[in-house]
Parts: sequence; structure tokens; C-alpha cells
Amino acid sequence: MPLIPKSIALNRLKILLAWLAVLLVVGLAVAWIGPARLIAPWRHISPAALGGALLLMVLSYALRAVRIQRYFLSELRGQFWPTLKLSTWHILLNNFLPMRSGELSFPLLMQRYFALPPPRTVPVLLWFRLLDLQAIVILGLLAVFLALGSGMGLTDAWLWPVVILLPAPLLVYSARARLHRFLMQRPPGKWRDRLLASVDSLPNSTGHFLATLGWTWANWLVKLLTLAWLLMNLAPVNIAGALAGALGGDLTTVLPIHAPGGFGTFEAGVLLALQPFNLPSVTALSAAVNLHLFLLGSSILAGFLVLFIQHPRHINHP
Repeated sequence: MPLIPKSIALNRLKILLAWLAVLLVVGLAVAWIGPARLIAPWRHISPAALGGALLLMVLSYALRAVRIQRYFLSELRGQFWPTLKLSTWHILLNNFLPMRSGELSFPLLMQRYFALPPPRTVPVLLWFRLLDLQAIVILGLLAVFLALGSGMGLTDAWLWPVVILLPAPLLVYSARARLHRFLMQRPPGKWRDRLLASVDSLPNSTGHFLATLGWTWANWLVKLLTLAWLLMNLAPVNIAGALAGALGGDLTTVLPIHAPGGFGTFEAGVLLALQPFNLPSVTALSAAVNLHLFLLGSSILAGFLVLFIQHPRHINHP
């Protein structure tokens, strides 16, 4: 029997220890809240309403798939269902793997399903993440505005990310043509060609740019409004607080710091966002845990629904 290399064994041990730590934290949180108190809010949500929320979450997965397909329209035309499978598994792995390692599944699956190389797809993933972050931050500003009113100044440190992210996608899009011309003037070579392929992967027209922006906002509005509605049913909080809590949790899924399954980091994001709304700590933590379980459950459900979608026929799979 061949020996497992030391580096692989060490990585597996780290993953195992990380999951054991996560399970310990979850167990302590459930014990502190109390299983009965944790389950109680679900009894006030009708099965029809919960089913509708799950369908809306699945719709948000479909909107992400549309964003990918429309972006790579020339390569993915007529391939919506395989794209939906790819997008769903990318989200599922991103939700459960630590430290954003699930992001690696996007270029790997794009190469496996559609034979698109990483230099073509990794820049697009970074572009998508920039748009995602912009949408979350701007919607977060809206939640704060609804909660605190208009007494906010640009001197506040927390507002500067909005000032930076609001024009960032437009600046990147505007710089694309200049970068392309600059690289074309450089001597041909391995690194120049790779950089050129990456730059050329960015939106190549105003319509392309606006379409990607539109599908990004459609996805986040559906997802975050669904999570906010659910949070309003899990804790005594108004729409501004519910939107803030949903945004606080989802922001942790975009940032580099991400525990296995998001356990702990997601709840911390929700709790931090709910602080201004003066909820009892047990109530806020219970709502955060339940919201997280719903998010993970809908991710698993979506992964199961796309499990039997066939891969593109022109690609060979093991």
C-alpha cells in the first residue's frame, strides 16, 4: 500500500482539525441558545412560505448561471443547464470549503465542462467578485441609511469602501482598452500573452459591461431580499435590520476570511450587522445560526437538483 506524502497528510490533518473546531463551536452555540429556542422560530413560518423562500434561493442560483452564460455567450450558447450545474457546484464548494478555496472550482469546472483555460476564466471570476462586492456594499449602505437616516458624512471611515467600490467596475472597464494597446506594443512572450488573454477576458463593450452589472444586481436583490424576509421571521427586527443582518452574513462569503462551512464567520457577520438594533444576544445568535443553516440547506438542495444534469457532450469526462 503506497504511503501518503507528508504534505498531503498534513493538509488533511489541518482540514480535519478545522472541521473539529467548527463542530465544537457549533455545538457550544447550540448548547448556549438551547435546541428548543433554536427550533422555535421555524414553527411560525408556514411550509408554503418556506418553500417559496427556497424557490427564490434556487432562482438566485439560476441568475448566477445566466450571468456566466451571457458573459461567455460565444462559447456557452445553448449550454444553460450545464452552466447552472457548474455555477451551483461552485457556490456549494465555496460555501463549505475554508478560506475561499472553493473559488478554485470555477476555473477548474470551466475547463472541464467547456474547455476554457484558466487565463480566460480567472480574470472573469475576479471581475464577478468585484461586482458582487460592489452590490453588497451599496446595498449595505442602503440598509444603514434606512436604519439611521441621512445623518451620515463621507468622513466616516466605514463609508470610504463605498466611495472606492462605486466607480471601481467602471474604472476597470475603462482601462481595458488602454491596457490592451499597451500590451500589444510589448515584445511577444509568454507573460505578455497571458496578460493579454486576461485583459481581453474583461467586458469588451458597453452592452457586455451593463449586462454583467444587471445580472449581478438581479441575483443579489433576489437573494438578499429573500434572506432579509427570512431574518424578519427569525428575529424581531424591521426590514432595515433584516437587510443589514443578511448583508453582514453574506459579506463574509465574499471576503478572504471564511471558516469551513462559514460556521462562525457567517454568524459573526450577522451579529455585527445587528448590533445597532439592540436585539438580545441569544435572540440575535439564534437568528444568525438559523439563517446560516437555511443558506447552507438551500445550497445543498440546489446541488442535489442539478446533480443529474448532463455535462456538455463535446467534452469528455472521466
